Amino acid sequence: MTRILLVDDEQRMLDLLSLYLTPHGFICDQELSGHQAIKQLDKTNYDLILLDIMMKDLDGFATCKKIKEKANIPIIMLTAKDQKKDILHGLNIGADDYITKPFDEEILLARIEALLRRGVNHKNIEINGLIWNEESHQLHYEHKEIHLTPKEFKILGILIKRPNQVYEREYLLELVWGFETDTGGRTIDSHVRNLREKIRREGFPIDNHLKTIWGVGYKWMK
Repeated sequence: MTRILLVDDEQRMLDLLSLYLTPHGFICDQELSGHQAIKQLDKTNYDLILLDIMMKDLDGFATCKKIKEKANIPIIMLTAKDQKKDILHGLNIGADDYITKPFDEEILLARIEALLRRGVNHKNIEINGLIWNEESHQLHYEHKEIHLTPKEFKILGILIKRPNQVYEREYLLELVWGFETDTGGRTIDSHVRNLREKIRREGFPIDNHLKTIWGVGYKWMK
């Protein structure tokens, strides 16, 4: 059985999430604060955490950061905010996905199942022999290391963690370089071009996976 930790400072929301998820075979534990959620991790192993951003004692951003320091558990952030800056901040500090409230039950279930299916709770992501290892910061194909720059490695990780999602150039810039960067979108093109060439040189069919969406950005296809 899949065990999920629900974290929100509103009991009504916790009960609603449990009502949605329990009939689908999930075991749901509830915590009303970020501090209690962090303590709970010492007692129980979880497959996934649903974490609200707007909490009083310790907000979702701070809670997410502390959780990721303890364990690499997939986190979906729940927020009434749909501002790009809040979403980017959550992803930058370790959240694996987000969903804005009010949300559709079927969409929530689909996002949970997709995240569990991708296995982002592991620091290794493997695609047809290409292995991206977040812990060692290495990329291998057929037992040979492919040497990437730190930014190339991060760009690749962002794309492969969320296959089929299109990332705009500006979005990737903010995720990799930060909000205050003066770097232009063409820098992303240059890094992706170098990334493709390094991986292609070792024999992996990168062009079947790393796709350019002309005029927009890039996506990874399984």
